Amino acid sequence: MALPPHTTTLLDAKRCSGLSFADLGGRLGQDEVWTASLLYGQATASADQAQLLLEALQITEPERPALLAALTTYPVKGALDPVIPTDPLLYRFYEILQIYGLPLKDVIQEQFGDGIMSAIDFSLTVAKQEDPKGDRVVVTMNGKFLPYRKW
Repeated sequence: MALPPHTTTLLDAKRCSGLSFADLGGRLGQDEVWTASLLYGQATASADQAQLLLEALQITEPERPALLAALTTYPVKGALDPVIPTDPLLYRFYEILQIYGLPLKDVIQEQFGDGIMSAIDFSLTVAKQEDPKGDRVVVTMNGKFLPYRKW
């Protein structure tokens, strides 16, 4: 998977800092998933947010100017290699879409009509649900419904 050049620097600094994405998101006033997407080059920070992030990660010269620019530049979203992921966790999401993608599409369109779920007016959260049989991962996607327009 080809990552933006600044991502490795930011993730290394995060690892060294001991801060979580939730910690960093709290400092930026953003959700942890959005914050992770920022470090992965899939979101855009304001100049103030970029400064706060670099301070939290204790990033100084000479990397600072390039990282400030990278964090505040509009990304090419979804620019990861378009291949089947090999990482087991990522592959499970791919597998979920392979198995449940068309059923989800049909259920959404049955309930809302012909359209899509926005990935722009959108939020995604991850939560841990404790269970005696093994903790559960709860992923919630919340997107505005956008009907297809007829003209």
